[in-house]
Amino acid sequence: MIELYTCSTPNGWKASIALEEMAIPYTVHYIDIMAGDQKQAAFLALNPNGRIPVIVDTGDGTDEPLTLFESGAIMIYLAEKCGRFLPSDPRGRAEVMQWLMFQMSGIGPMMGQANIFSRYFPEKIPTVIDRFQGEVRRLFGVLDGHLAENEYLVGDYSIADMANWAWVRIHFWAGVPVDDFPHLKRWLDVIGERPAVRAGVKDDSGNFELLTGQAGDVEALASAAFDLVEMGHKHD
Repeated sequence: MIELYTCSTPNGWKASIALEEMAIPYTVHYIDIMAGDQKQAAFLALNPNGRIPVIVDTGDGTDEPLTLFESGAIMIYLAEKCGRFLPSDPRGRAEVMQWLMFQMSGIGPMMGQANIFSRYFPEKIPTVIDRFQGEVRRLFGVLDGHLAENEYLVGDYSIADMANWAWVRIHFWAGVPVDDFPHLKRWLDVIGERPAVRAGVKDDSGNFELLTGQAGDVEALASAAFDLVEMGHKHD
């Protein structure tokens, strides 16, 4: 059994989508990051970095439970555990890892900064916003060009697709439309129709609908998220 400590964010969805796609039984422990649950001693005992998601694999009870943080590490572990969505041959594995790292080092950080400066900070600094939104747009172009000749990022659908989709799907929140990226949009739509993906982003918070521009109070979430950023500075 997997114990998943998470909340409704792209990194959280990476873990829950993987668990759903792999049909691995799991229990969700919701971490209210707006209330600072991730900075409490109980959570810090699981992840000293104070970030979601975290999994605890209790196994069959005969071994010591494994606690694992960092969404990319979690996805790799789960894929290896179930033997799916990560090729076993060296070439295929390396290529999937390449696109997974593309999300972790590029898409996630750049979209995160675009979110912070375009949505959360009360002071809007056009040159900074343009810098990060421009980099997000460039990265979207890289994906679009690759997907023009590939159905998925590497051969069959993999953890690389799951990870990138979880972030790119909130392009609305980063202020970067995908209308000029037809191949990226096609890929987003195809993956978004997968039942396991839908299950992986479904919860009662409404965050997925809000971050993707489907419903919700944008200004209220942006204000609360700014408070979260400020709280992180005080604790880090």
